[in-house]
Amino acid sequence: MGKSTIPSFIKVAVLVLVLWLVPIHFAVLSSSSSPSPSINPNVSFTPTNLHSNFQFHAQQLQCYFTPSSFHPQRNLLASQPQPPVSNAALAQEKQKMGESNIEMLKGEDDKHGGVVVSVEEENPIEPLHFSSLLQASISNWRQQGKKGVWIKLPIQHSNLVDTVVKAGFRYHHAEPDHLMLVYWIPHSPDTIPPNASHRVGIAAFVINNNREMLVVQETSGRFNGTGIWKMPTGTVNEGEDICAAAIREVKEETGIETEFVEILAFRQSHKSFFQKSDILFVSMLRPLSFDIQSQASEIVAAKWMPIEEYAGQPFMQENDLFRFISEICLSKLDGNYTGFSNLLTTTSSGKKTYLYLNGRDANNLVPSKSQQD
Repeated sequence: MGKSTIPSFIKVAVLVLVLWLVPIHFAVLSSSSSPSPSINPNVSFTPTNLHSNFQFHAQQLQCYFTPSSFHPQRNLLASQPQPPVSNAALAQEKQKMGESNIEMLKGEDDKHGGVVVSVEEENPIEPLHFSSLLQASISNWRQQGKKGVWIKLPIQHSNLVDTVVKAGFRYHHAEPDHLMLVYWIPHSPDTIPPNASHRVGIAAFVINNNREMLVVQETSGRFNGTGIWKMPTGTVNEGEDICAAAIREVKEETGIETEFVEILAFRQSHKSFFQKSDILFVSMLRPLSFDIQSQASEIVAAKWMPIEEYAGQPFMQENDLFRFISEICLSKLDGNYTGFSNLLTTTSSGKKTYLYLNGRDANNLVPSKSQQD
């Protein structure tokens, strides 16, 4: 059979295939002084010489693709060894990392290996941006070996609560102007202390020289409308001493000025206020004034009542707790009972604080420096 010729379009297709398989640097081709390869359209191809022709042209093309003709490739996936980094470059990278710390949340170390963060920014904070800062900060604190993380979130940034919770934080407690959330970092038992477990209250035993005690009837509460006369009571404010709270409550409810004498007794109850425990200190006060001016918003009536009449109320006799408290008050007046006096002392951190101790034996103790001053 005669030699078959391959159409020109097949020749062109072969050339295109070669150009597609081998990336050509056109700038080198245009500027090179070497003769450019050419293909004679009149050349005929056979199955035998097709392969040899392909190899010939490929060898000609290789001369145009020296390593210097390519741009250096970037190792995006870091799958190949990178060239050594100079000391200057390392220093620059450390500087960048130091600058990036500015974009982390600022916190103060606590005394238990944790960190406390207060979000004090006044302007609105975008949740997505805050999430990025929080994740970077947690990673940084984990590397530092931090344990508990506390975030104080002001009420104006309540839009960030969902972001913080999704990062693994939980509620700890809430105040009128902020919400506190906590997060435990290490894989060890969580030792973050729980929220305050108790509410502290006072009951004021105010007695005059006629063995009359100050009693009130309230506008609300469990004794409202019962006709029962009771001691003035109230809640101790944050940062307030028990002795000061007793004096304040009596003044607010009855207008009577008093001075603190002793704590006679205290009782503890549970699940009394939003499932919190409650502790009540029965405090004895000495009146400095006697003209009653009751608080209209909380007190229906207030008066001086003989202590025997107070203790003889049916409710007082039927309820063990109230009956015992009445007997303690009567024993105190008869000189058969001694409560706890308040002694002003100083803590190891220098704070002033009251120590409550048995008043009968307090005179035998060496007075503290605060009393001597």
